[in-house]
Amino acid sequence: MILSDYHIHTKFSGDSEAEFEDIINSAVSHGLKEICITDHQDFDFVADGILFELNSDEYFNTLLDIEKKYSSRITIKKGVETGLEPDKATQLHEFVTSHEFDFVIGSSHLINGFDPYYKEYFEGKSDYQAFMEYFESILINLDYCNDFDVYGHIDYVVRYCPNKNNHYSYDIFHDIIDSILIKLIKMGKGIEINTSGYRSGLNAPNPCLEVVKRYHELGGEIITIGSDAHVAKDIGYRFSDAENILKECGFKYYSVFRHRKPTFIKL
Repeated sequence: MILSDYHIHTKFSGDSEAEFEDIINSAVSHGLKEICITDHQDFDFVADGILFELNSDEYFNTLLDIEKKYSSRITIKKGVETGLEPDKATQLHEFVTSHEFDFVIGSSHLINGFDPYYKEYFEGKSDYQAFMEYFESILINLDYCNDFDVYGHIDYVVRYCPNKNNHYSYDIFHDIIDSILIKLIKMGKGIEINTSGYRSGLNAPNPCLEVVKRYHELGGEIITIGSDAHVAKDIGYRFSDAENILKECGFKYYSVFRHRKPTFIKL
């Protein structure tokens, strides 16, 4: 049974208003023993009038406070989700190393200045072009950015495609996806199963089962499970499905982190 949610957003993320008390209550009600708060840090990114950049001192001090306040109810880890971009590598390094995080997600949110969350990214592109451009951006990010522990929602772009995953499969993009996975493994980085894909009409997590399976086949071992919750009720969402995927792909463990070091928890 998966007892740890390692991708949660609070009111510190521009696209969430979730309160810590509600998050804790939801996590406990789902039987979780541990959560990691991973609010957004996307430098210089403004969308819908929201700046996705943390007040890092306030955020980190708040995490320290709630870690102590709720320690008798649940273990709370200090994390962050960083938006990876080649020209932000120095800023990301300075940000991540200036605080004692337990866990850092590195994610691709912006591709040539556009976030696939918004339909403008897909305008004038075929699904193949949109997906390939996204995967190519991951490879470029990995050439410049190293200050993260797992790569978040590797096929995130599919979640917001107008056609969803009708024109997407691992088989179509296996060459570039394999290149991404091999590079991550060589770097000592992991991936996550992000269950928010189920909430987005995919009936699959991000990445899909075939990508998770390939990561295992290539020798990948570090894998976390996250709901990507932006509201408290979504914490732990469809974790039983994530567990089934792990087992089907051959995993016997999932990962949690402390001080940026993984521990392997038996399924």
